[in-house]
Amino acid sequence: MKIIAHIHTDFPDKFGIPRQSGLVKELTGEIVFEPEYRNPEAVRGLEEFSHIWLLWKFSESRKEHWSATVKPPRLGGRKRVGVFASRSPFRPNDIGLSSVRLERVDIDESRGPVLYVSGIDLMDGTPIYDIKPYIPMSDCHPEASEGYTEKTKLHRLKVEFPEEYLRIYPEEKRQAVLGVLAEDPRPAYVLDEERIYGVSFAGYDVKFRVAGDTLRVCGVEQMMQNVKKEA
Repeated sequence: MKIIAHIHTDFPDKFGIPRQSGLVKELTGEIVFEPEYRNPEAVRGLEEFSHIWLLWKFSESRKEHWSATVKPPRLGGRKRVGVFASRSPFRPNDIGLSSVRLERVDIDESRGPVLYVSGIDLMDGTPIYDIKPYIPMSDCHPEASEGYTEKTKLHRLKVEFPEEYLRIYPEEKRQAVLGVLAEDPRPAYVLDEERIYGVSFAGYDVKFRVAGDTLRVCGVEQMMQNVKKEA
């Protein structure tokens, strides 16, 4: 398959990315097409849809062999389910699927059509294989059963983000970083209340601890690559 575009987001690495699209609506991204696909005619009519499907590549998934079963993080990292009953990146084919909100379509003089989307769950630079409109008539099934995800969908943490740290972020990024932390970015099998974790988001490394159902931020540091760029 050909890569048609890449998405640009605030996540330089995998840790901290929500486990599904749409969980943090404030997370945004820009989809920029490869030169071969920068024809505005290719996206004509797409702006009439509120949501789109993204078919993309798990570009950072490192595996030599696939396994028939995986351990979903929300099940504590201990219970196994079939790989085809999960959305694990460790699959026979490293393909991801996300439903995101299409905020707008802009035509840029140098980059061609640029899609601005929200509710993303992709790392910066993720390759996109295909884009399709989300059609409620056929794609939405309100009566659908949720399987084991019904027991885990309400897992959210209370976030304590001291104002002196939160102010470091631009105002337009604050709700997004709060949403990322509330989704509990820790590995599900690590429950050490003394451990300090770090999430890289929008140019800063956010340090935090988790005790029970409360996440407390204990530091925000500018990422080194951004310091070098400014210098």
